[in-house]
Amino acid sequence: MDASSAATSGDDVAADQGLPPWQFFLLCGMLGATAVVIVATGQSIANILILSATVVATSFVALGVYRTFAPLVSHTFSAAPTVAGGRTRAALEREKTLVLRAIKELEFDFAMGKLSQADFDEMAGRLRRRAMGLMQQLDATTGYREQIEREVTSLAAVPAPSAPADVAARTRTCPGCDTRNDIDARFCKQCGTSLSS
Repeated sequence: MDASSAATSGDDVAADQGLPPWQFFLLCGMLGATAVVIVATGQSIANILILSATVVATSFVALGVYRTFAPLVSHTFSAAPTVAGGRTRAALEREKTLVLRAIKELEFDFAMGKLSQADFDEMAGRLRRRAMGLMQQLDATTGYREQIEREVTSLAAVPAPSAPADVAARTRTCPGCDTRNDIDARFCKQCGTSLSS
């Protein structure tokens, strides 16, 4: 087994057990520093500390190299968030919520008599224009809309389950009102007539 396959299998074991990569590399660095201390018995304290620090620093460098190249070989790919006008959709949604909340607070303040009509008209007009602009930006990005349309078309393509031919065999008809009831029903669900006969 070569060193690269051993490192890969070690990473897989660490990933399976839920050990994050930084903990794995830190653990390797600490174990390496301990081994250096054991091997360097008889050396001066300064030499042992320098060797231990070098081994721990090497483990952090290895972690940096791992984090640099892991996305290039990883099978999982995280899609970038939908960007509208240089901003993510989540940021636009958040700002729209804040603007709508500000409009409600402004209307409440006006109703309480804290604002004059001129101030209310000016500020409400500005906020409403901003809200309309945000809504138009959100409507222009069709990320969610396309996803919903794809799901609807995939659901429409799935054939509806056909009704079984033996529905009559699995139901019991009420003699009083001709309502179909479950086979194990003792009373009619429509009129309450006993079906035990």
